[in-house]
Amino acid sequence: MSKKIAFIGAGGIEFTRRLLTDILSVKELRNLQVSFMDINERNLDMVTRLCQRDIDSNGLSIRIQATTNRREALKDADYIVNAVRIGGLEMFETDIDIPLKYGVDQCVGDTMCAGGIMYGQRTIAFMLDLCKDIREVAKKDCLMLNYSNPNAMVTWACNRYGGVNTVGLCHGVQHGERLIAEALQIPHEELDFVCAGINHITWYLSVKHRGQELGGETLLKKLEAHPKYSQEEKVRIDMFKRFGYFSTESNGHLSEYLPWYRKRLDKIKDWIDLSYWIHGETGGYLRFCTENRNWFEVDFPNWMNEAPYSYDGSAVSVEHGAHIIESLETGKIYRGCFNVVNENCITNLPADAVVEVPCYVDANGISVPQLGEIPVGPAAVCESNILVQRLSVEAAVRGDYRLLVQAMMLDPLTGAVCDPDEIAQMTDEMLIAGKDYLPQYREEIKKAEKRIAAAKKNGTYIKTREGFSGSNRLKVKTVEEQKQDALNAKKHALGAGAVENNQ
Repeated sequence: MSKKIAFIGAGGIEFTRRLLTDILSVKELRNLQVSFMDINERNLDMVTRLCQRDIDSNGLSIRIQATTNRREALKDADYIVNAVRIGGLEMFETDIDIPLKYGVDQCVGDTMCAGGIMYGQRTIAFMLDLCKDIREVAKKDCLMLNYSNPNAMVTWACNRYGGVNTVGLCHGVQHGERLIAEALQIPHEELDFVCAGINHITWYLSVKHRGQELGGETLLKKLEAHPKYSQEEKVRIDMFKRFGYFSTESNGHLSEYLPWYRKRLDKIKDWIDLSYWIHGETGGYLRFCTENRNWFEVDFPNWMNEAPYSYDGSAVSVEHGAHIIESLETGKIYRGCFNVVNENCITNLPADAVVEVPCYVDANGISVPQLGEIPVGPAAVCESNILVQRLSVEAAVRGDYRLLVQAMMLDPLTGAVCDPDEIAQMTDEMLIAGKDYLPQYREEIKKAEKRIAAAKKNGTYIKTREGFSGSNRLKVKTVEEQKQDALNAKKHALGAGAVENNQ
């Protein structure tokens, strides 16, 4: 079959390479046309060289089309993989550091909280332009697989306002399944899961082994007694005890979507673990990405000297993307949890929201079962985030400053830490910092600049923790420090995608 797949934001080198390996490990897809697009020419060149070498070594005749021209990459595409990070790590840093001045301590800051909301404003502005190009030059029935965060907000905007059929994909559910299997000491393939909610707050409603339900007290006791998880997953275990179901997302992620665990700077340490960033470290993902980017600059020549990836199926990842394309093109049935417009799949969550639910894929398309109601407690936690997502999407689409401030005020953690005046001032500072990526706020940013300047001049500027680096923040390792632990650095880089692109 001759189909075209376009990778937008292909400069996230290891993620692009890994997903392409998944796709080309499917024999029926080895005739694909492949285009890579990124604005970072250096990263684009590196990922193209790596992936073309893999293709050649596997005996395929595919020639990657690498371009900085988005419309050229999208032309006649059947599938679009979106993996952009708007503003790169430089803007990511402002998403973490500006809220910290106001006491808003985030671990990741890419989904909710002040950082996630502002990240969404940048990304949605870009995505609406991308969707316009897709409508004009891609195949009319194309499908976009969105991997960019904030995933629910971006997927919501593309479907409602972008006019492009978009499915949001994440690997949190798969990783959580493997954690549960390890805690229960049962092989993963023997467990049957039902998981539903919203991206990064999805709940394991059922975990069965040979018909026996193990997802309640049995799993909770195993987690509480586990020597590793009892220390690393304190927030998840506490939420499990209080709401009755285990959540998919890591301790650090989950802690910043809720109002309780990071609101007091002196108590955050009681809920997190610093052995690895994902367990709750202040700015942990920013540090992790920064170290990986710096390390990759040194280590890339070694990658080119290593053995190419094989397309024999031995290196297939847990990502859904390749399975979806395979099922749509061959009819092979695949089941996975995807982010889709609810449309009453979960009847006690809003119909227009984006939910993460079990779906089935075959040649007829993506089918979303009707789950009905989910338990009222977990639904309420999801609803608290959906309200913020809705305001954030509407603010980004309209460039509406008032809605943006409302989203910040209603965000669970931001609202638990800051008063309305602090939130307004913080929002102004974040808008000003991101002005190169927020065209929809051009006039509002001018007003924000005047407000901040006037406040500093007349003494009404709210005092902040200037220079505060966080209560549980680790130092970014230098390349020299990383060299001392080169094998570990390489392992982490491979696990996270290595390089964040600057699309």
